[in-house]
Amino acid sequence: MRKYKKYYFIHGFITFFFGVYLCSSGLAQEKNPKKITYEQAYLDAKPHILKPAPRMPTSRSPIRAWLDEEHYLLSERDEKEESTKLYKVNAKSGKKTVFIDYDQIQKTFPKGLKADQHAGFTDDYSGLLYSFENDLYYYVLESKRLKRLTATPGEEKNPRFSPDGRYIAFTRKHNLYLLNIDSRLEYQLTFDGSDTIYNGWASWVYYEEILGRRSQYAAFWWSPDSSKIAFLRFDDSPVPTFPLFRAKGTHGELEIERYPKAGDQNPKVKLGIVAVPRGKVVWADIDEEADHYAAWPFWFADSSKLTFQWMNRGQNNIKIYTVDLKTGQKKEIFDERQSSWVEFFEDLYFFTDGSGFLLRSDVDGWSHLYYYDLKGNLKKRLTEGKWTVTGISLVDEKNKRIFFTARKDKTTETHLFQVKLNGTDFKRLTKEPGTHSISLSPGGSYFIDRFSSIQTPSRKDLYQADGTFLRNIEESRTPLLEEYTMGKKELFSVPTEDGWTLPAYWILPPDFDENKKYPVLFTIYSGPGSSRVSNAFPSLSSLYAAQEGIIIFSVDHRGSGHFGKKGISLMHRSLGKWEMHDLIEAVKWLHKKPFVDKKKIGITGGSYGGYTTCLALTYGADYFTHGYARSSVTDWKLYDTVYTERYMDRPSENKAGYEFGSVMTHADKFKGILFLSHGVMDDNVHMQNSVQLIDKLIDLGKKFEFMLYPGQRHSFKDKKRTHSNRHYVDFWFKNFLNR
Repeated sequence: MRKYKKYYFIHGFITFFFGVYLCSSGLAQEKNPKKITYEQAYLDAKPHILKPAPRMPTSRSPIRAWLDEEHYLLSERDEKEESTKLYKVNAKSGKKTVFIDYDQIQKTFPKGLKADQHAGFTDDYSGLLYSFENDLYYYVLESKRLKRLTATPGEEKNPRFSPDGRYIAFTRKHNLYLLNIDSRLEYQLTFDGSDTIYNGWASWVYYEEILGRRSQYAAFWWSPDSSKIAFLRFDDSPVPTFPLFRAKGTHGELEIERYPKAGDQNPKVKLGIVAVPRGKVVWADIDEEADHYAAWPFWFADSSKLTFQWMNRGQNNIKIYTVDLKTGQKKEIFDERQSSWVEFFEDLYFFTDGSGFLLRSDVDGWSHLYYYDLKGNLKKRLTEGKWTVTGISLVDEKNKRIFFTARKDKTTETHLFQVKLNGTDFKRLTKEPGTHSISLSPGGSYFIDRFSSIQTPSRKDLYQADGTFLRNIEESRTPLLEEYTMGKKELFSVPTEDGWTLPAYWILPPDFDENKKYPVLFTIYSGPGSSRVSNAFPSLSSLYAAQEGIIIFSVDHRGSGHFGKKGISLMHRSLGKWEMHDLIEAVKWLHKKPFVDKKKIGITGGSYGGYTTCLALTYGADYFTHGYARSSVTDWKLYDTVYTERYMDRPSENKAGYEFGSVMTHADKFKGILFLSHGVMDDNVHMQNSVQLIDKLIDLGKKFEFMLYPGQRHSFKDKKRTHSNRHYVDFWFKNFLNR
């Protein structure tokens, strides 16, 4: 549940197919407007009201956004022709030329190997890397030749090109390997990999909570000059095991996971540096036996030094060290402490001229940009105020400017800004009110903006760096959209009795009548720093529910991030407290509305949202009447060390906080109608959480419903997901609409 970014999971009405939230634009209505069907909302059935929302390339995308400073890349699939091509588009002129014709490549590939599903590419796209049947293949665009690179019993995982395109590094059976592409010579760089020793492969808790799921367990990093590889080595032997049961077959099968629950021992960690192609490993000066965290290596631009970040087990102190590449000796260059918790600097940037580094910290209560020298002295604070910098988009050293995204004037909107390295020329570059996601060209001449608002479906546009519009790239709006009835979304705020003003929205049915009574469904996540209320466009599933007569409602509590780290820190040692306090305040506010049916106040969410849903039907049972919880945490003693202890400290240090935060503590208050679902193979929030709550509810004589999903992890897939979505809709239609 890494930080507040655990959104790959969320259920039902919050499908990400089309962006989020509902429209208040008063789209043109016909005399007999069409109604969205369940199949359109959940099964992507035709006719398509919206095209899939334009998505920005990520570290896991098969392509990147920009080829070079003057050209961006655009992937297009012709459904009629069943063909896929990658185009190179001139940013200035808009001229589009075929860059890679995947269909032509496909003709030369063996059956089952998909040309547009490459595992990597060289910096100039001259070579494409494929993983097929547990081996690696390399395709050279110029010669149109596919060659097999490996033929081994073990699977090559997370293959990564060297920056110069000559080598590929990967892990196999928990050891780190190197392969020369031209000669196909393979070099084994580590030799002690085992069931508990991982070289360049992340221990589960690091993968989930520190490096992130986008890493796909990769824990090695090339130097910019391709001469060295830094990697983390984990020893998982101290970490307790947890059994996951796979029910297929006659006798079933146990999958044993190394998973440290709150208070347990963590994996031991070391940082190694190895020279290419067959150098000896130099170990950084890290005490492997110490109870701490070490992660996020960053190379200097000239590859002369490596840095890494250290954090104590209590997670209230973070340090940055440089490492001597020959001796492994470390030197501290930065130290930050907070009374609540600190977080790793994932977008740390070291300047090529050696003048220092840029980081984003919330040490003063709000996330802002700071420029330090290499001795840890603050050279310049670049941003300040009661607003949040959400990310560093690009550092343009040539012109001494920083591009970054922030929620500044309205916390429900995200915009692109720039500031000079000396703190001057601060300005906002995106003008249209709404939510902007940005990809800048390598030199900062242009940016691609994925945008939506409550009035505008998701689209992708190209701009010059000064904010001048050039052209639309992709559009999710279709002409058919105008033929359908639309509900109304309104952004507003909910006051609390103790003086807070909470961001909120609701989606009203298209035929809304104040004289009628409507059920209300809270859609939530509610983890620390997570916000749901934004000026963005609706999902079809939310539109569908509102169309059928359910008011969709969401409110962000005081620890949601709208109020900076000062607000989030209120949740320290007290998960469950402020989320429920503010959700109950919202229900009280709704009760004053004459059109709200007080007997039908529902809440739904998954993961942390499932936890909040379970609390709402127990601790908050006087206010919430119905709940649908999926893959829920029910007791923080059952979740992992890194996430849980960041907010709660260890169980031995915060007995009262863990006791209050457990759903089981409040289970005797349960009333109403609650549905629980969980994936049997959930490796993140173990089904144990739901089982322990079920055990408690049964002993208390409480009635509830439960569905388990065999073989499913934290999020459900394929037919299991289809079943879950259908059941989810049926649950609300039955209990809220009597059908």
